[in-house]
Amino acid sequence: MKLMFRPLLFHLLLFCASQTLGVNIQTLPEVNSEGVIQTELEKTVSLVCQPDVGHDTQADEELVWLRNGAAVSLTEGNKKGRSSVCVTPIIYEDNGATFTCHLRKNATVTASVTLNVTYPPQLSGSEEVVVEEEAMLVLQCDILANPPVSSVSWAFNGSEVDLLSGGFSLTNDGFTSQLTANRVKKSLQEGTYHCTTKSPIYGIDSKQFIVTVTEKTVKIPLMPFIAGVVVVFFTALLAVASWWNKITKCCK
Repeated sequence: MKLMFRPLLFHLLLFCASQTLGVNIQTLPEVNSEGVIQTELEKTVSLVCQPDVGHDTQADEELVWLRNGAAVSLTEGNKKGRSSVCVTPIIYEDNGATFTCHLRKNATVTASVTLNVTYPPQLSGSEEVVVEEEAMLVLQCDILANPPVSSVSWAFNGSEVDLLSGGFSLTNDGFTSQLTANRVKKSLQEGTYHCTTKSPIYGIDSKQFIVTVTEKTVKIPLMPFIAGVVVVFFTALLAVASWWNKITKCCK
């Protein structure tokens, strides 16, 4: 009868050990139920890791921090028993970064949190653009945001841009929105443009472009021009040499 209880007792001991031995990460701001910390650009995130074991053994447990799988450098006094990492200021590259803490002697004893950095598109101010007639006009807005913007619109002189009649093309790859006109005409493309985005968190952002169309200038191709000058120079040099040769012959 005693033999029948030994396997059960063994499994119970394993279960208790798995519940007791572990690490946990305390965060500021707080982490949600999915292990994600919500934060913003320029903010600070504090992470503290410590073992879930008895107080007598906590001071002896050495901890390791990883950021996206790469080791985080820790000072000597910030490794045993309790280890902290401060991420400040929060930057774009921190979005989606996963911080993991584990025991050095047992990497399977681990805990992780992931940063979700929210930020608006970088749209503001006014930009002056000068372009010649018949040249290409390119206006570009940075619409990268987290969460992504819900809409992007372009206006020309206060009205929505008419792509067909205005000779425009519009592209959007989720990072930039680009308005293009291949052959600019002063009567069609000169004026004031606005790129406007709407964000579910940050509302409306906008950037202004003031486009001035100048007359087309005649441009001389540089390389053919230089080649022509060289040819003329050597032709003149040969003519002078021939003339000088004739003079010296007459003077003999």
